[in-house]
Amino acid sequence: MKHFDHNAHYHPLLLAQVPLGATTALDVGCGNGGFARKLAARGLQVTGVDRTVEAVVPGVEIRKADVAVDDLGGPYDFVSCIAALHHMPFTTALTRMRDAVAPGGVLAILGLAKEKTVWDWVVSVSSVPANLVHKLVKDDPVDTAPVKDWHMSVDEIKAGAADIIPDARVRRHLYWRYSLVWRKPLTTRS
Repeated sequence: MKHFDHNAHYHPLLLAQVPLGATTALDVGCGNGGFARKLAARGLQVTGVDRTVEAVVPGVEIRKADVAVDDLGGPYDFVSCIAALHHMPFTTALTRMRDAVAPGGVLAILGLAKEKTVWDWVVSVSSVPANLVHKLVKDDPVDTAPVKDWHMSVDEIKAGAADIIPDARVRRHLYWRYSLVWRKPLTTRS
């Protein structure tokens, strides 16, 4: 059976969130740099950070860093985080990523969501046949990122994000994933 990369399946969704005129991007938990490479191919100046992996990606600055404590630089027009937030302290990491976004910029997260409601289970069960079909037809490179169980449901992610970035859009997706997208206002509310 072939390998199907659940995260790469959502790269187009995340790339569609890059704001017009963006010139800089930060990819948090960049792993092997696959998504950072796609951002750089769009002409963005990309910094990738990961606390466990130091990849070499042409046209991308990759730094070994922990989002919870290390300097992330910035601000950036686009900040992404793919399947890595559940490896970090949620509130601290989300706050640090929010703070790295430039005014008018976008934070786009693809994460893993735990099933805790009937709807969560309906979507997860729906993922099984689609997952099998994709495994038969897709041949994606094997991702060697560390694996860690996740514990937050979509509702818990929405509630946790509401205090930090109240205007974020959180949506559940197939393949046990959710997206969180937030655009930083151009000016601060007074």
